[in-house]
Amino acid sequence: MDFPRRDARDKLQGRTRYIVDQGRPGMLHAVQLRAEVPSARILRIDTSVARKMPGVRAIVTAEDSPARHGIGIADHPLFATGCIRYDGEPIAAVAAETLAQAKAAAAAIVVELEPLPAVITMADALAPDAPLVHPDWRDYEVLLEGGAHAGNVAWEATVVRGDTDAVFARDDVEIVDSRFRIGRQNHLSFEPRAVVASYEDGRFHIETSTQVPWTVRNVTARLVGVPASHVRVTVPAVGGGFGLKFDCSLEPFAALLARAAGRPVKLVNSREEEMLTCLSRENAEIRIRSAVTREGEIVGREAVVLMDCGAYGGEQIFLTTMTAHTLGGNYRLGSVKISTRAIYTNTAPNGAFRACNGVYNTFALERHTDEICAAIGMDPLEFRRRNVLGDKDLGATGQVFEGDVLRPMLDRMAELREAKTSKKHLAGERLYGRATTVGTWFIFVGPSAATVNLNPDGSATLVTSGVEIGSGSMMQSLPQIVASTLGLRPQDVVVRTADTDAGGFDVGVGGGRTTVSLGAASLAAAVEVRKKLLHVASDMLEASAEDLVLENGRVEILGVKGSGTTIEKVAERAQRVTGPISGSGAFTGPGVAAMPGCAAGHFIDAIDIPVFAVHDCEVAVDPETGHVEVLSYTVVQDVGRALNPRAIYGQIQGGVVQGLGYALHEEISIGANGRICQAGLETYRVPLAQDVVPVEISLYEGAPSIGPLGTKGAGEVPILNVAAAIACAVSNATGRRVQEIPLTPPRVLELLLGNNQPLDFPHIADAWRDNAIAAGV
Repeated sequence: MDFPRRDARDKLQGRTRYIVDQGRPGMLHAVQLRAEVPSARILRIDTSVARKMPGVRAIVTAEDSPARHGIGIADHPLFATGCIRYDGEPIAAVAAETLAQAKAAAAAIVVELEPLPAVITMADALAPDAPLVHPDWRDYEVLLEGGAHAGNVAWEATVVRGDTDAVFARDDVEIVDSRFRIGRQNHLSFEPRAVVASYEDGRFHIETSTQVPWTVRNVTARLVGVPASHVRVTVPAVGGGFGLKFDCSLEPFAALLARAAGRPVKLVNSREEEMLTCLSRENAEIRIRSAVTREGEIVGREAVVLMDCGAYGGEQIFLTTMTAHTLGGNYRLGSVKISTRAIYTNTAPNGAFRACNGVYNTFALERHTDEICAAIGMDPLEFRRRNVLGDKDLGATGQVFEGDVLRPMLDRMAELREAKTSKKHLAGERLYGRATTVGTWFIFVGPSAATVNLNPDGSATLVTSGVEIGSGSMMQSLPQIVASTLGLRPQDVVVRTADTDAGGFDVGVGGGRTTVSLGAASLAAAVEVRKKLLHVASDMLEASAEDLVLENGRVEILGVKGSGTTIEKVAERAQRVTGPISGSGAFTGPGVAAMPGCAAGHFIDAIDIPVFAVHDCEVAVDPETGHVEVLSYTVVQDVGRALNPRAIYGQIQGGVVQGLGYALHEEISIGANGRICQAGLETYRVPLAQDVVPVEISLYEGAPSIGPLGTKGAGEVPILNVAAAIACAVSNATGRRVQEIPLTPPRVLELLLGNNQPLDFPHIADAWRDNAIAAGV
């Protein structure tokens, strides 16, 4: 069903109210005082003058929140504590009657610093005798056992399956060694991070723009020093997330100020703050070596992936897990060793971003695959057909995959290529290139809860902790699932906005999990409502519940149209006889087995729901300017079952455009002072209307899935292959080795002129075992 979004009209007409639009009686305005150096010891913070300034009602510093939080390791204080670790780190927060008064007071806070050496790049951080970003790393609380960490290596996850040493020593294999470098990407959500916090009756109420209400609840409680039950989080419409809001950010600052001032406090990041402290997609450096027979069998692979987590571990610690399933995905591997390391640097922390970890690993993997094909003289499409994962094949961690999915998807792409005319003629005198790439992603399931209430008027209300971040899942797929179960129209299902006091626990909206996890919980709740509804209706109609059907808002006797009654009348009857009808449901991933002992330091050893993508693109490269124009773009996407093709098409089109920005335009550079150079849209280039290319889309249905009704998440994966497809096509057009993105015109010109030097990473050792902390690996 192509069910339209119910929130579309209000958003288009500017009537939707986001957190940035919210106001409260007596509300104060807050700002943060941020560091302007990347590394320094804090000698003194004096707020005495600032506290006396007009309008100031509260100032908080590290003394008000000594706790630390994090993922895997509790390494992150709320405020800079003892030392500064990155340019932009919060030192204090001020609440005042007006924003101008808060800014003036923040500027009046005296901070005395002693400069310390900084490590700005991962090469700096891994150099012998490099200064430690966290000298006291040994003292941090470990939240997940099993991950190796030491010095400037915040976390390490490894995969070891088989004997790669023996494979690489064989004399019948071709060894292909590739290196890749990828920059950061800013989420650039229209709505910045924003929060309104209040403190009443001993409890905090946090109204915030977030993807993870329960994470905000729990982390805020930890940092302000109260039980989690003392924090309520509500979430109105969110003006874009893409992973930026998949963490707690401004909420604890506002909560502390609200408690100190006794009044509501609003804290909103400026666009400059969003640019300079955004939890960007991390920059990465990758080395891949493969041993391949002349017949095209990948008998061994070794890889090292360095992920810059910035000054604190954050999401990157978790994301080290993903490499096994992205860089280690797509193809059958005889033996494999992968080391993924999150590296501390004195730069702004990074975070999760749509298809996190997967986008750059897919770029590296597919470019490496093309280099393999060149080395052994095999057609790239034929190589992929021979080697993609299929039914009963082992993944990198020893997981056994179900179903042949990627090969039929490649066949469909080949049919689409043959059925349409190439756009090569549009290239004119420019260089023309084309490429087809594959990608492996997965749906992060995790726990979700839902409640469905049948209302007296025959409508239903769905209560979850899910958040509508713009993808439409909360407004489209979830109402469709509930409505189809109860015989209602989707528009008759009311979806409550997230409220941790009302909705059960949920990991959060991201990773393509909304339709799957929240959908499964909602389906289970609706099934319980259906059972109760039919029980009451069977007494009313004097018929067995097994002989009743729900459709078009009515309960009918099977095969006897018009014999029943309305669901509204059944709901009214239930209220009098049994009480209101409601149902609850829950879901979590069942877990898939990996090979014992294969993975270390992983949060997820194997994936419950793999999802695949095949992308094809044609490009034209101007040899005079280095400008790359995308002439055509085609996507075959594995969707399990498409509940709402219209919604999926929108997600794919948007994801491809976002991927084009990553591949061609969006570049973040960091100065020697540790500051991000792109402070606004004047210097950060994103795709504009003239850069957008219509995407031809084919939805591949029928692949195995534990999702409700056979669904898979569709919003995360569209960006996965884009950089890979563009880079491979540009390489084919220019005949040059593409090792780095984004492919901006200056970078492409360097390629064409031969001025670029092959990448070399001295801080990645030649011997794989020398890149692993874990003893005996």
